Amino acid sequence: MRLRQEILIYNTLKMQDTRCKIQDKSPQPTFTKGERGGITKKINIMHHASCVSVTSVVSLLQLALLALLLLSCGKKEVRPVSPESKIAQEAFGLAETIRNAYIKNDRETLERSSTKDGYRELIGVIKSFDSAELTFTPTWVEIEDSAVSLNISWKSTWVVKDKKIEDRGLAVFVFEGRPLKLSQVLRANPFRQAE
Repeated sequence: MRLRQEILIYNTLKMQDTRCKIQDKSPQPTFTKGERGGITKKINIMHHASCVSVTSVVSLLQLALLALLLLSCGKKEVRPVSPESKIAQEAFGLAETIRNAYIKNDRETLERSSTKDGYRELIGVIKSFDSAELTFTPTWVEIEDSAVSLNISWKSTWVVKDKKIEDRGLAVFVFEGRPLKLSQVLRANPFRQAE
């Protein structure tokens, strides 16, 4: 759209310049005998002034129009964030907090981020490890009343006594309450080490 407007402005200016150049060639200067016997050259100055002023006015109008279009097109409508979107973002953030707490073996954060039953479930499946890598990819969110189910595709690597263990799966984190807390992990639990 902007390119089309610039081409239109360019072509209009080019036509104005061409018209003035054609008109410039048509009037021939007239030579007259001056007061002291010399020959003087007369040129139609009004013709040049009118051509320049028309071109200037048209150019200024086109620049003003272009500036107005650029300023009016620069703003975008901002839509308010829906409550469901806020809840989904909170669930994503809480899943990342739990993942980071698990990798750092931070049991206090795990307890703060979970309900009592959810924390018992987590502690029941966690085994000791030397290091762990765990990646979460959220795939689906379902919001029903006060419960939020977050489907997560995960991949993990544990190192236990110089032995590397890899696993992957799909888990469903069930969050409840306000603020959200982990109450249950369904399907393939990413915190359970593969045997």
